Amino acid sequence: MWRGARSSPNPMPEKSALRYTVQLRRQHAHLFDVELELDDPDPQGQEFWLPVWIPGSYLVREFARHIVSIEARCGTRALALSKVAKNRWRAAACTGPLRLRWSVHAHDASVRTAFLDASRAFFNPPCLLLAVHGREREAHQLRLEAPPQSPAWQVATTLPATEVDARGFGVYRAENYDALVDHPLLIGDLLRVPLRAHGTPHELVFDQAARLHIDRTRLRDDLKRVCETTIALFEPRRRRAPFARYAFLTMPSGAGGYGGLEHADSTALICADADLPHPREGSTRSAGYRRLLGLCSHEYFHAWNVKRMRPALPGPLDLEQENPSGLLWLFEGFTSYYDDLLLRRAGLLDDAQYLQTLARTVDAVLGAPGRQLQTLREASYDAWIKYYRPDANSANATVSYYTQGALFALTLDLTLRSRSAATLDDVMRALWRRHGAAGSPGVAEDELPGLVREVSGLDLRRLFARHVDGCAELPLRRLLAAFGVRWRHADADALSSLGLRLDDAQGWPQVRQVLSDSWAQRAGLAPGDLLIALDGERASVEALRRRHARSRAGDVWRMHLMRDARLLELSAALGAPLPGPVQLDFAPRASAAALRRRRGWLDGTPSTEMTKETR
Repeated sequence: MWRGARSSPNPMPEKSALRYTVQLRRQHAHLFDVELELDDPDPQGQEFWLPVWIPGSYLVREFARHIVSIEARCGTRALALSKVAKNRWRAAACTGPLRLRWSVHAHDASVRTAFLDASRAFFNPPCLLLAVHGREREAHQLRLEAPPQSPAWQVATTLPATEVDARGFGVYRAENYDALVDHPLLIGDLLRVPLRAHGTPHELVFDQAARLHIDRTRLRDDLKRVCETTIALFEPRRRRAPFARYAFLTMPSGAGGYGGLEHADSTALICADADLPHPREGSTRSAGYRRLLGLCSHEYFHAWNVKRMRPALPGPLDLEQENPSGLLWLFEGFTSYYDDLLLRRAGLLDDAQYLQTLARTVDAVLGAPGRQLQTLREASYDAWIKYYRPDANSANATVSYYTQGALFALTLDLTLRSRSAATLDDVMRALWRRHGAAGSPGVAEDELPGLVREVSGLDLRRLFARHVDGCAELPLRRLLAAFGVRWRHADADALSSLGLRLDDAQGWPQVRQVLSDSWAQRAGLAPGDLLIALDGERASVEALRRRHARSRAGDVWRMHLMRDARLLELSAALGAPLPGPVQLDFAPRASAAALRRRRGWLDGTPSTEMTKETR
């Protein structure tokens, strides 16, 4: 519902042949009850299916496993229903009307699936609403029934309403199944913060409003700047959003949390209570609040980059199996580059804060040896089997198309600004003009180098070959220097130098990851090892750091540990110390040309000069 609107101008909506009803009565059992009415089923036997994944989260999640009961009726009589695949059912022959009823267990407090208890309801239709085979392109109707035990609950969604009450319960309509499943619904005691960005209505919605203390004015004003800066990036002249309205459906968590999932005209978000701006904080933007704004910026950018500009696929999007693409470095990585950069351009991060976020991204990439083995294109294809299934060896074997993709976007942007009058902003606008319209065939795997050449006149195919299809180190230190940004390293971090990532196990350090070519790997440490003693001293993070600070390359360390209920002793000599975390700041004596380039990059203005930077 949009601000409690009762209905569309048509008081008598056309009756759809496919009608869903969703009930929220069984909150304590965490069960959604769903009914589908079909007037004219396939007389040979109607088949139904449920998606196995949700767009934006590239993992087969098998939503059908949450269906706990399902039955069919033809008129007043029971109808045989057979399961014909892991996510498909077939009803016996029936002339109609056919009613399918099922219940879905929903207790996943994430943005990807569904959740129901006495505090709120949330669901993405792909994990709840079975599709009617062969009828996916027809109009679909969704009736949402108000739970009698929750009189204060309201509905928030951008799904078009046809006949709803002031709380948003009633009938919604989608032009087809794909449109239906792209609209999440948040239901509960809601706090709404409306705003307009370049004339387009937007709304922030929070559930569990009674316990929240939010500086609504600050949040509204800050997010308005994010949205208007993004709209202006893609449409600098018309300043027009590609949707009629937009909603940020936000679920704060007292236990902490962070995440988002994009949709065409909305996003579902999870954040920590502590990240929300408090009325007593004054003008200060806490680190948590800046992180929340960055999340909003990221998911909002996706309304252009992936929801409308999409990767080319061999056929229509298939929600029953993987749809691999080698372009997630573009759709997720470039979005990750722009999310914080747009906060800087909107005046919500100062220069130092932006460089700090950039340095953290650099450290995340440099801390993963897998960047030397897996290319960005391979990481994109492997998202379905690797990124969402991390294990103890992931850092050694994989690279993140989010972080590495963001740094490649930065590399491309700085290269364009150094060697041409074009920028990455110009490339994104060209992509938008070519692929933002409905019916676009999608961005081809090898399209971007050619488009970059059209926009800038530069042949950067070698850059793409080295850093998208190869594992060469990005030349960021040199590029940033040409923009007056200094790259330094802080003191070495002991755990990073040792190649250890640890968890706490009741006061004892336990190995979570061992990095390649490190002291920990040479010593023979393995994930799961419980560290007991280092050279006879009780093992602890503090002891590791203290001893590391006093040691030199070549010193031999002895470690006692427990593995598989056995006490082991391992040892290895320390290697040369590794560089510490990257620190980025402004060079104190940058040239006038570097200052002009830097201001253009951070402020989002085009390059005004061409320089002869090395390729």
